[in-house]
Amino acid sequence: MQNETAQSVLTIEQQKKITMTGVESVDAFSDTSISLTVNGKKVSVTGSGLKVLAFSKGSGNFSASGEVSAVKFGGAKGKALQKLFK
Repeated sequence: MQNETAQSVLTIEQQKKITMTGVESVDAFSDTSISLTVNGKKVSVTGSGLKVLAFSKGSGNFSASGEVSAVKFGGAKGKALQKLFK
């Protein structure tokens, strides 16, 4: 039996639009910060003029617009994700 791992895809278009798959929940949002849970891990998007455009809990698709300045990935307990790429 194969061991399946959940995958997510993050796309940032010209620092103006962000889309992500595998999103479990949108935990909080404001015009400067969006907090998400993706595959059990916390993800924080920071910037200015941020607006959540769409989120589907069923499909896990998420999109937002605004000036994206940073995306920070953290562990389930808030530790920094040490290996972003395998």
